[in-house]
Amino acid sequence: MNKLLLMILAVVAVLGLSGCKIVYDEDKDTTAIPDGPEGDDARNAQRIADTFDSQLLPLIRDKALSVAELRAAVTADLDAAGEANANRGSGRGAAWNFPVSGTGTVIEAKLDSRARALSLDTDNDGAADLTLQLGPVIRGTALRDAAPFYDFDEFRDQIEFAKLSRALNDRIPEMVTVPDGDLIGTSVSFIGVVPLKKADEKMMVTPIEVTFGS
Repeated sequence: MNKLLLMILAVVAVLGLSGCKIVYDEDKDTTAIPDGPEGDDARNAQRIADTFDSQLLPLIRDKALSVAELRAAVTADLDAAGEANANRGSGRGAAWNFPVSGTGTVIEAKLDSRARALSLDTDNDGAADLTLQLGPVIRGTALRDAAPFYDFDEFRDQIEFAKLSRALNDRIPEMVTVPDGDLIGTSVSFIGVVPLKKADEKMMVTPIEVTFGS
């Protein structure tokens, strides 16, 4: 009786396996990007390859207002200026992200940390009125949020969206060369993005171009 039962079980097992396909490791598509969080970096790397040079940089350069133009526009009506010249980040109360260009004199240089920054006087009154981030640590999401083609709905979740911002910011230090020596009094020209929630908010610019003069 036991032998008969074992034979029946063996036949059932064989029949069950006949309808299955065993997938070995070598059969897997190693080029496919996983849909889950393990694929976030690869998807964002592809997004940046597709858009950074061809879309994001031209967008910022072409739409950049001078610092003086931007100050006048946001003082008159921040939201109207944003609608005409900027892109708003996702989430309630998000800042307008304005492409901006300008020239200023270095009043203060913070170069002894990974979040290097310059405080610039752009209106020739002798006081710093704008901060220029140099990295390698770049704060904020201005580069991502300046671009309407980075649509939150196309991302897996908020985490993947945040990773894109960090990946974009990581591109900036390789694009900016800071000269050695004392920079106080040096003239600096820049193009970048500044997020603003209020018209009188001090500007902090994430640059895509920085040129040092004398």
